[in-house]
Amino acid sequence: MAGHILVINGPNLNLLGVREPGIYGEKNLESINQELKELSEQKDIQIEFFQSNHEGDIVDRIQAALGNINVIIINAGAFSHYSIAIHDALKAVNIPVIEVHLSNIYAREPFRHHSVISPLASGGIFGFGPLSYKLAVIAACELITG
Repeated sequence: MAGHILVINGPNLNLLGVREPGIYGEKNLESINQELKELSEQKDIQIEFFQSNHEGDIVDRIQAALGNINVIIINAGAFSHYSIAIHDALKAVNIPVIEVHLSNIYAREPFRHHSVISPLASGGIFGFGPLSYKLAVIAACELITG
C-alpha cells in the first residue's frame, strides 16, 4: 500500500442514519466506512476508522497516529467547535488533516460556525452528506501520492 489514512469520527456519529436524518442523512457510519474502504483500496491506500464519543480517546488515537499515518480525516462533531485538546493533539503530531462535516456548519446555528480544527487543516469539506467523506478520501489520496 502506498499510504495510510485514518478517519476519525467524534461524538454522536455512531448514530448516523438514526440521528436527525434530515440533517445528517440516512446512511449509517458502517456503510459510509465500507464505501470509503472500497474507494481507498482502488487507490492502493490503506484506511482505518475510529469513532468515539470521548474526547480523551480521540486525543489518544491522534497521538497514536504519529509515525504510521499519512493523513487524518476528522469529523470531530461537536468537539470541532471547542476542543482545544483535539486541536493541540493534531498540532503536535503534525500530520496533514482534512476536516469533514456532513452538514454545512455555516448554514446552521451560530455556535457551529467556528471550528478550532480548521486552522490546522489542509482543507475542509462540508455540506455534502456522506459524499463529504468520499471527497476527503480523494483529497487525502492526492496528498499522499502527489
